[in-house]
Amino acid sequence: MIAAMTWTAPEVTRPSGDTAANERILLPSLLAWHRSTFLGKCAGLTGEQLAQASVPPSNLTLLGLIRHLAKVERIWFRLRYTAQDIEPLYDLALGKDHDFEVLDATKAEEAYNTLLDEIRLADEAAADGSLDDTFDLGGDPFSLRMLYVHMIGEYARHNGHADLIRERIDGDTGA
Repeated sequence: MIAAMTWTAPEVTRPSGDTAANERILLPSLLAWHRSTFLGKCAGLTGEQLAQASVPPSNLTLLGLIRHLAKVERIWFRLRYTAQDIEPLYDLALGKDHDFEVLDATKAEEAYNTLLDEIRLADEAAADGSLDDTFDLGGDPFSLRMLYVHMIGEYARHNGHADLIRERIDGDTGA
């Protein structure tokens, strides 16, 4: 009998960028850097490790963050910015934190690939946009520029969470 292979999150190379580029290049590049930083915090871990809550009393996990960031990518770029006629990733009736709370380590690879897909689709949605493009957010205009700033902040905040979680899982304190 052949044992089933355990999925492990792949290694990631963070992109370098032009730190003096214009905003249209700089903002997506900085977001890409933060995205890859997050994925790097997951690299080398199994689904079981990604699902491990390691900073008590918080139940925050890397797998929960993977699911959350996929949800956020879809909401901001595809549902709000381009108003695509698609469903949210998670049923809102299940609660706003469903992405954090319902974890299945055996579905970690699927969740990881969903995040990669949502990142790709978000980039496609914004590729031809002007930073001055706006969409309605609660009756107020919200620009693509501000969307990038918001998402950079979202990833920066969660990268800090990921640092602590990863260090508690296996001691890794990489950049």
